[in-house]
Amino acid sequence: MIARRPALPAGARGQALVEFLGLALVLIPFLLLLPMIAKYQDISHATEMAARYVAFDATVRNDATTGWKPNEQLAGEVRRRFFSNPAAPIKTDDIPGDFKAHQNLFWRDPLDNALIRSFDNDVRISFGESASTDRNAGFRGTADGTAFMRHEAMDLDARGVFRGNVSVSVANLPDSLVGPTKSYDRLKSLDLVIRRHVALVPDGWTARDADQVASRIDSAEINAGSTFNLPIFNAVPPVVEAAAVLLEIPSGCLSNCGPKLGELDYWKEVVPADRIVRGGGRQ
Repeated sequence: MIARRPALPAGARGQALVEFLGLALVLIPFLLLLPMIAKYQDISHATEMAARYVAFDATVRNDATTGWKPNEQLAGEVRRRFFSNPAAPIKTDDIPGDFKAHQNLFWRDPLDNALIRSFDNDVRISFGESASTDRNAGFRGTADGTAFMRHEAMDLDARGVFRGNVSVSVANLPDSLVGPTKSYDRLKSLDLVIRRHVALVPDGWTARDADQVASRIDSAEINAGSTFNLPIFNAVPPVVEAAAVLLEIPSGCLSNCGPKLGELDYWKEVVPADRIVRGGGRQ
């Protein structure tokens, strides 16, 4: 025997449909906006990565090493590597153009217009809290010299923290865009500008090579052992070397056991020639 379900009251018939329609009125606008929100989030992430690139470039290209990279060159690299076609190869002096082949195809509105219309005008780099084009304005002074007062003797700057900024102007949605709801209306006058910055200290032990590092500490003021390289102390290292040999004889050391007073070359790490291959790589 099959039990029959009790009939619903007359006032409850169609309740589920009404609830669904009411919920749809709330969810449909949100669902229509999800693709645009994803695009804005992706541009925001790219802006964050671009700001890191601008800041970290200052650690290898600054006035204490090989000189600052020109602003236009740095801006071109940022635009091409972070805001153009993500499949584009990395090339020197490669500048993106404002056409579809160089644009990120994900960053387009529902009418297939680019959200970044002009690379030169909409993607900008700057430095410091004042968003200046001057690299020196990118530094914010700190108390570096208080902790290490003799940084000048090591040819190290103590200018503080360097800040790199990237800003991106995102195009509004066109007025001609229409849909089943007014979901896009607010995005037609949003005037969205995404700004990100990264700050770091580029003046640490940045140096061109091992020789520059050695030159910074090869002075009597920093490396007291370098005093023994003066002619007046020529007799001291051999005596110290001989004493070290006598002390180390029980452990099997018969020569070359001294402390190498002031000899920085002894401690320099050099890659053996047989580990270097043509093109600068390593085996």
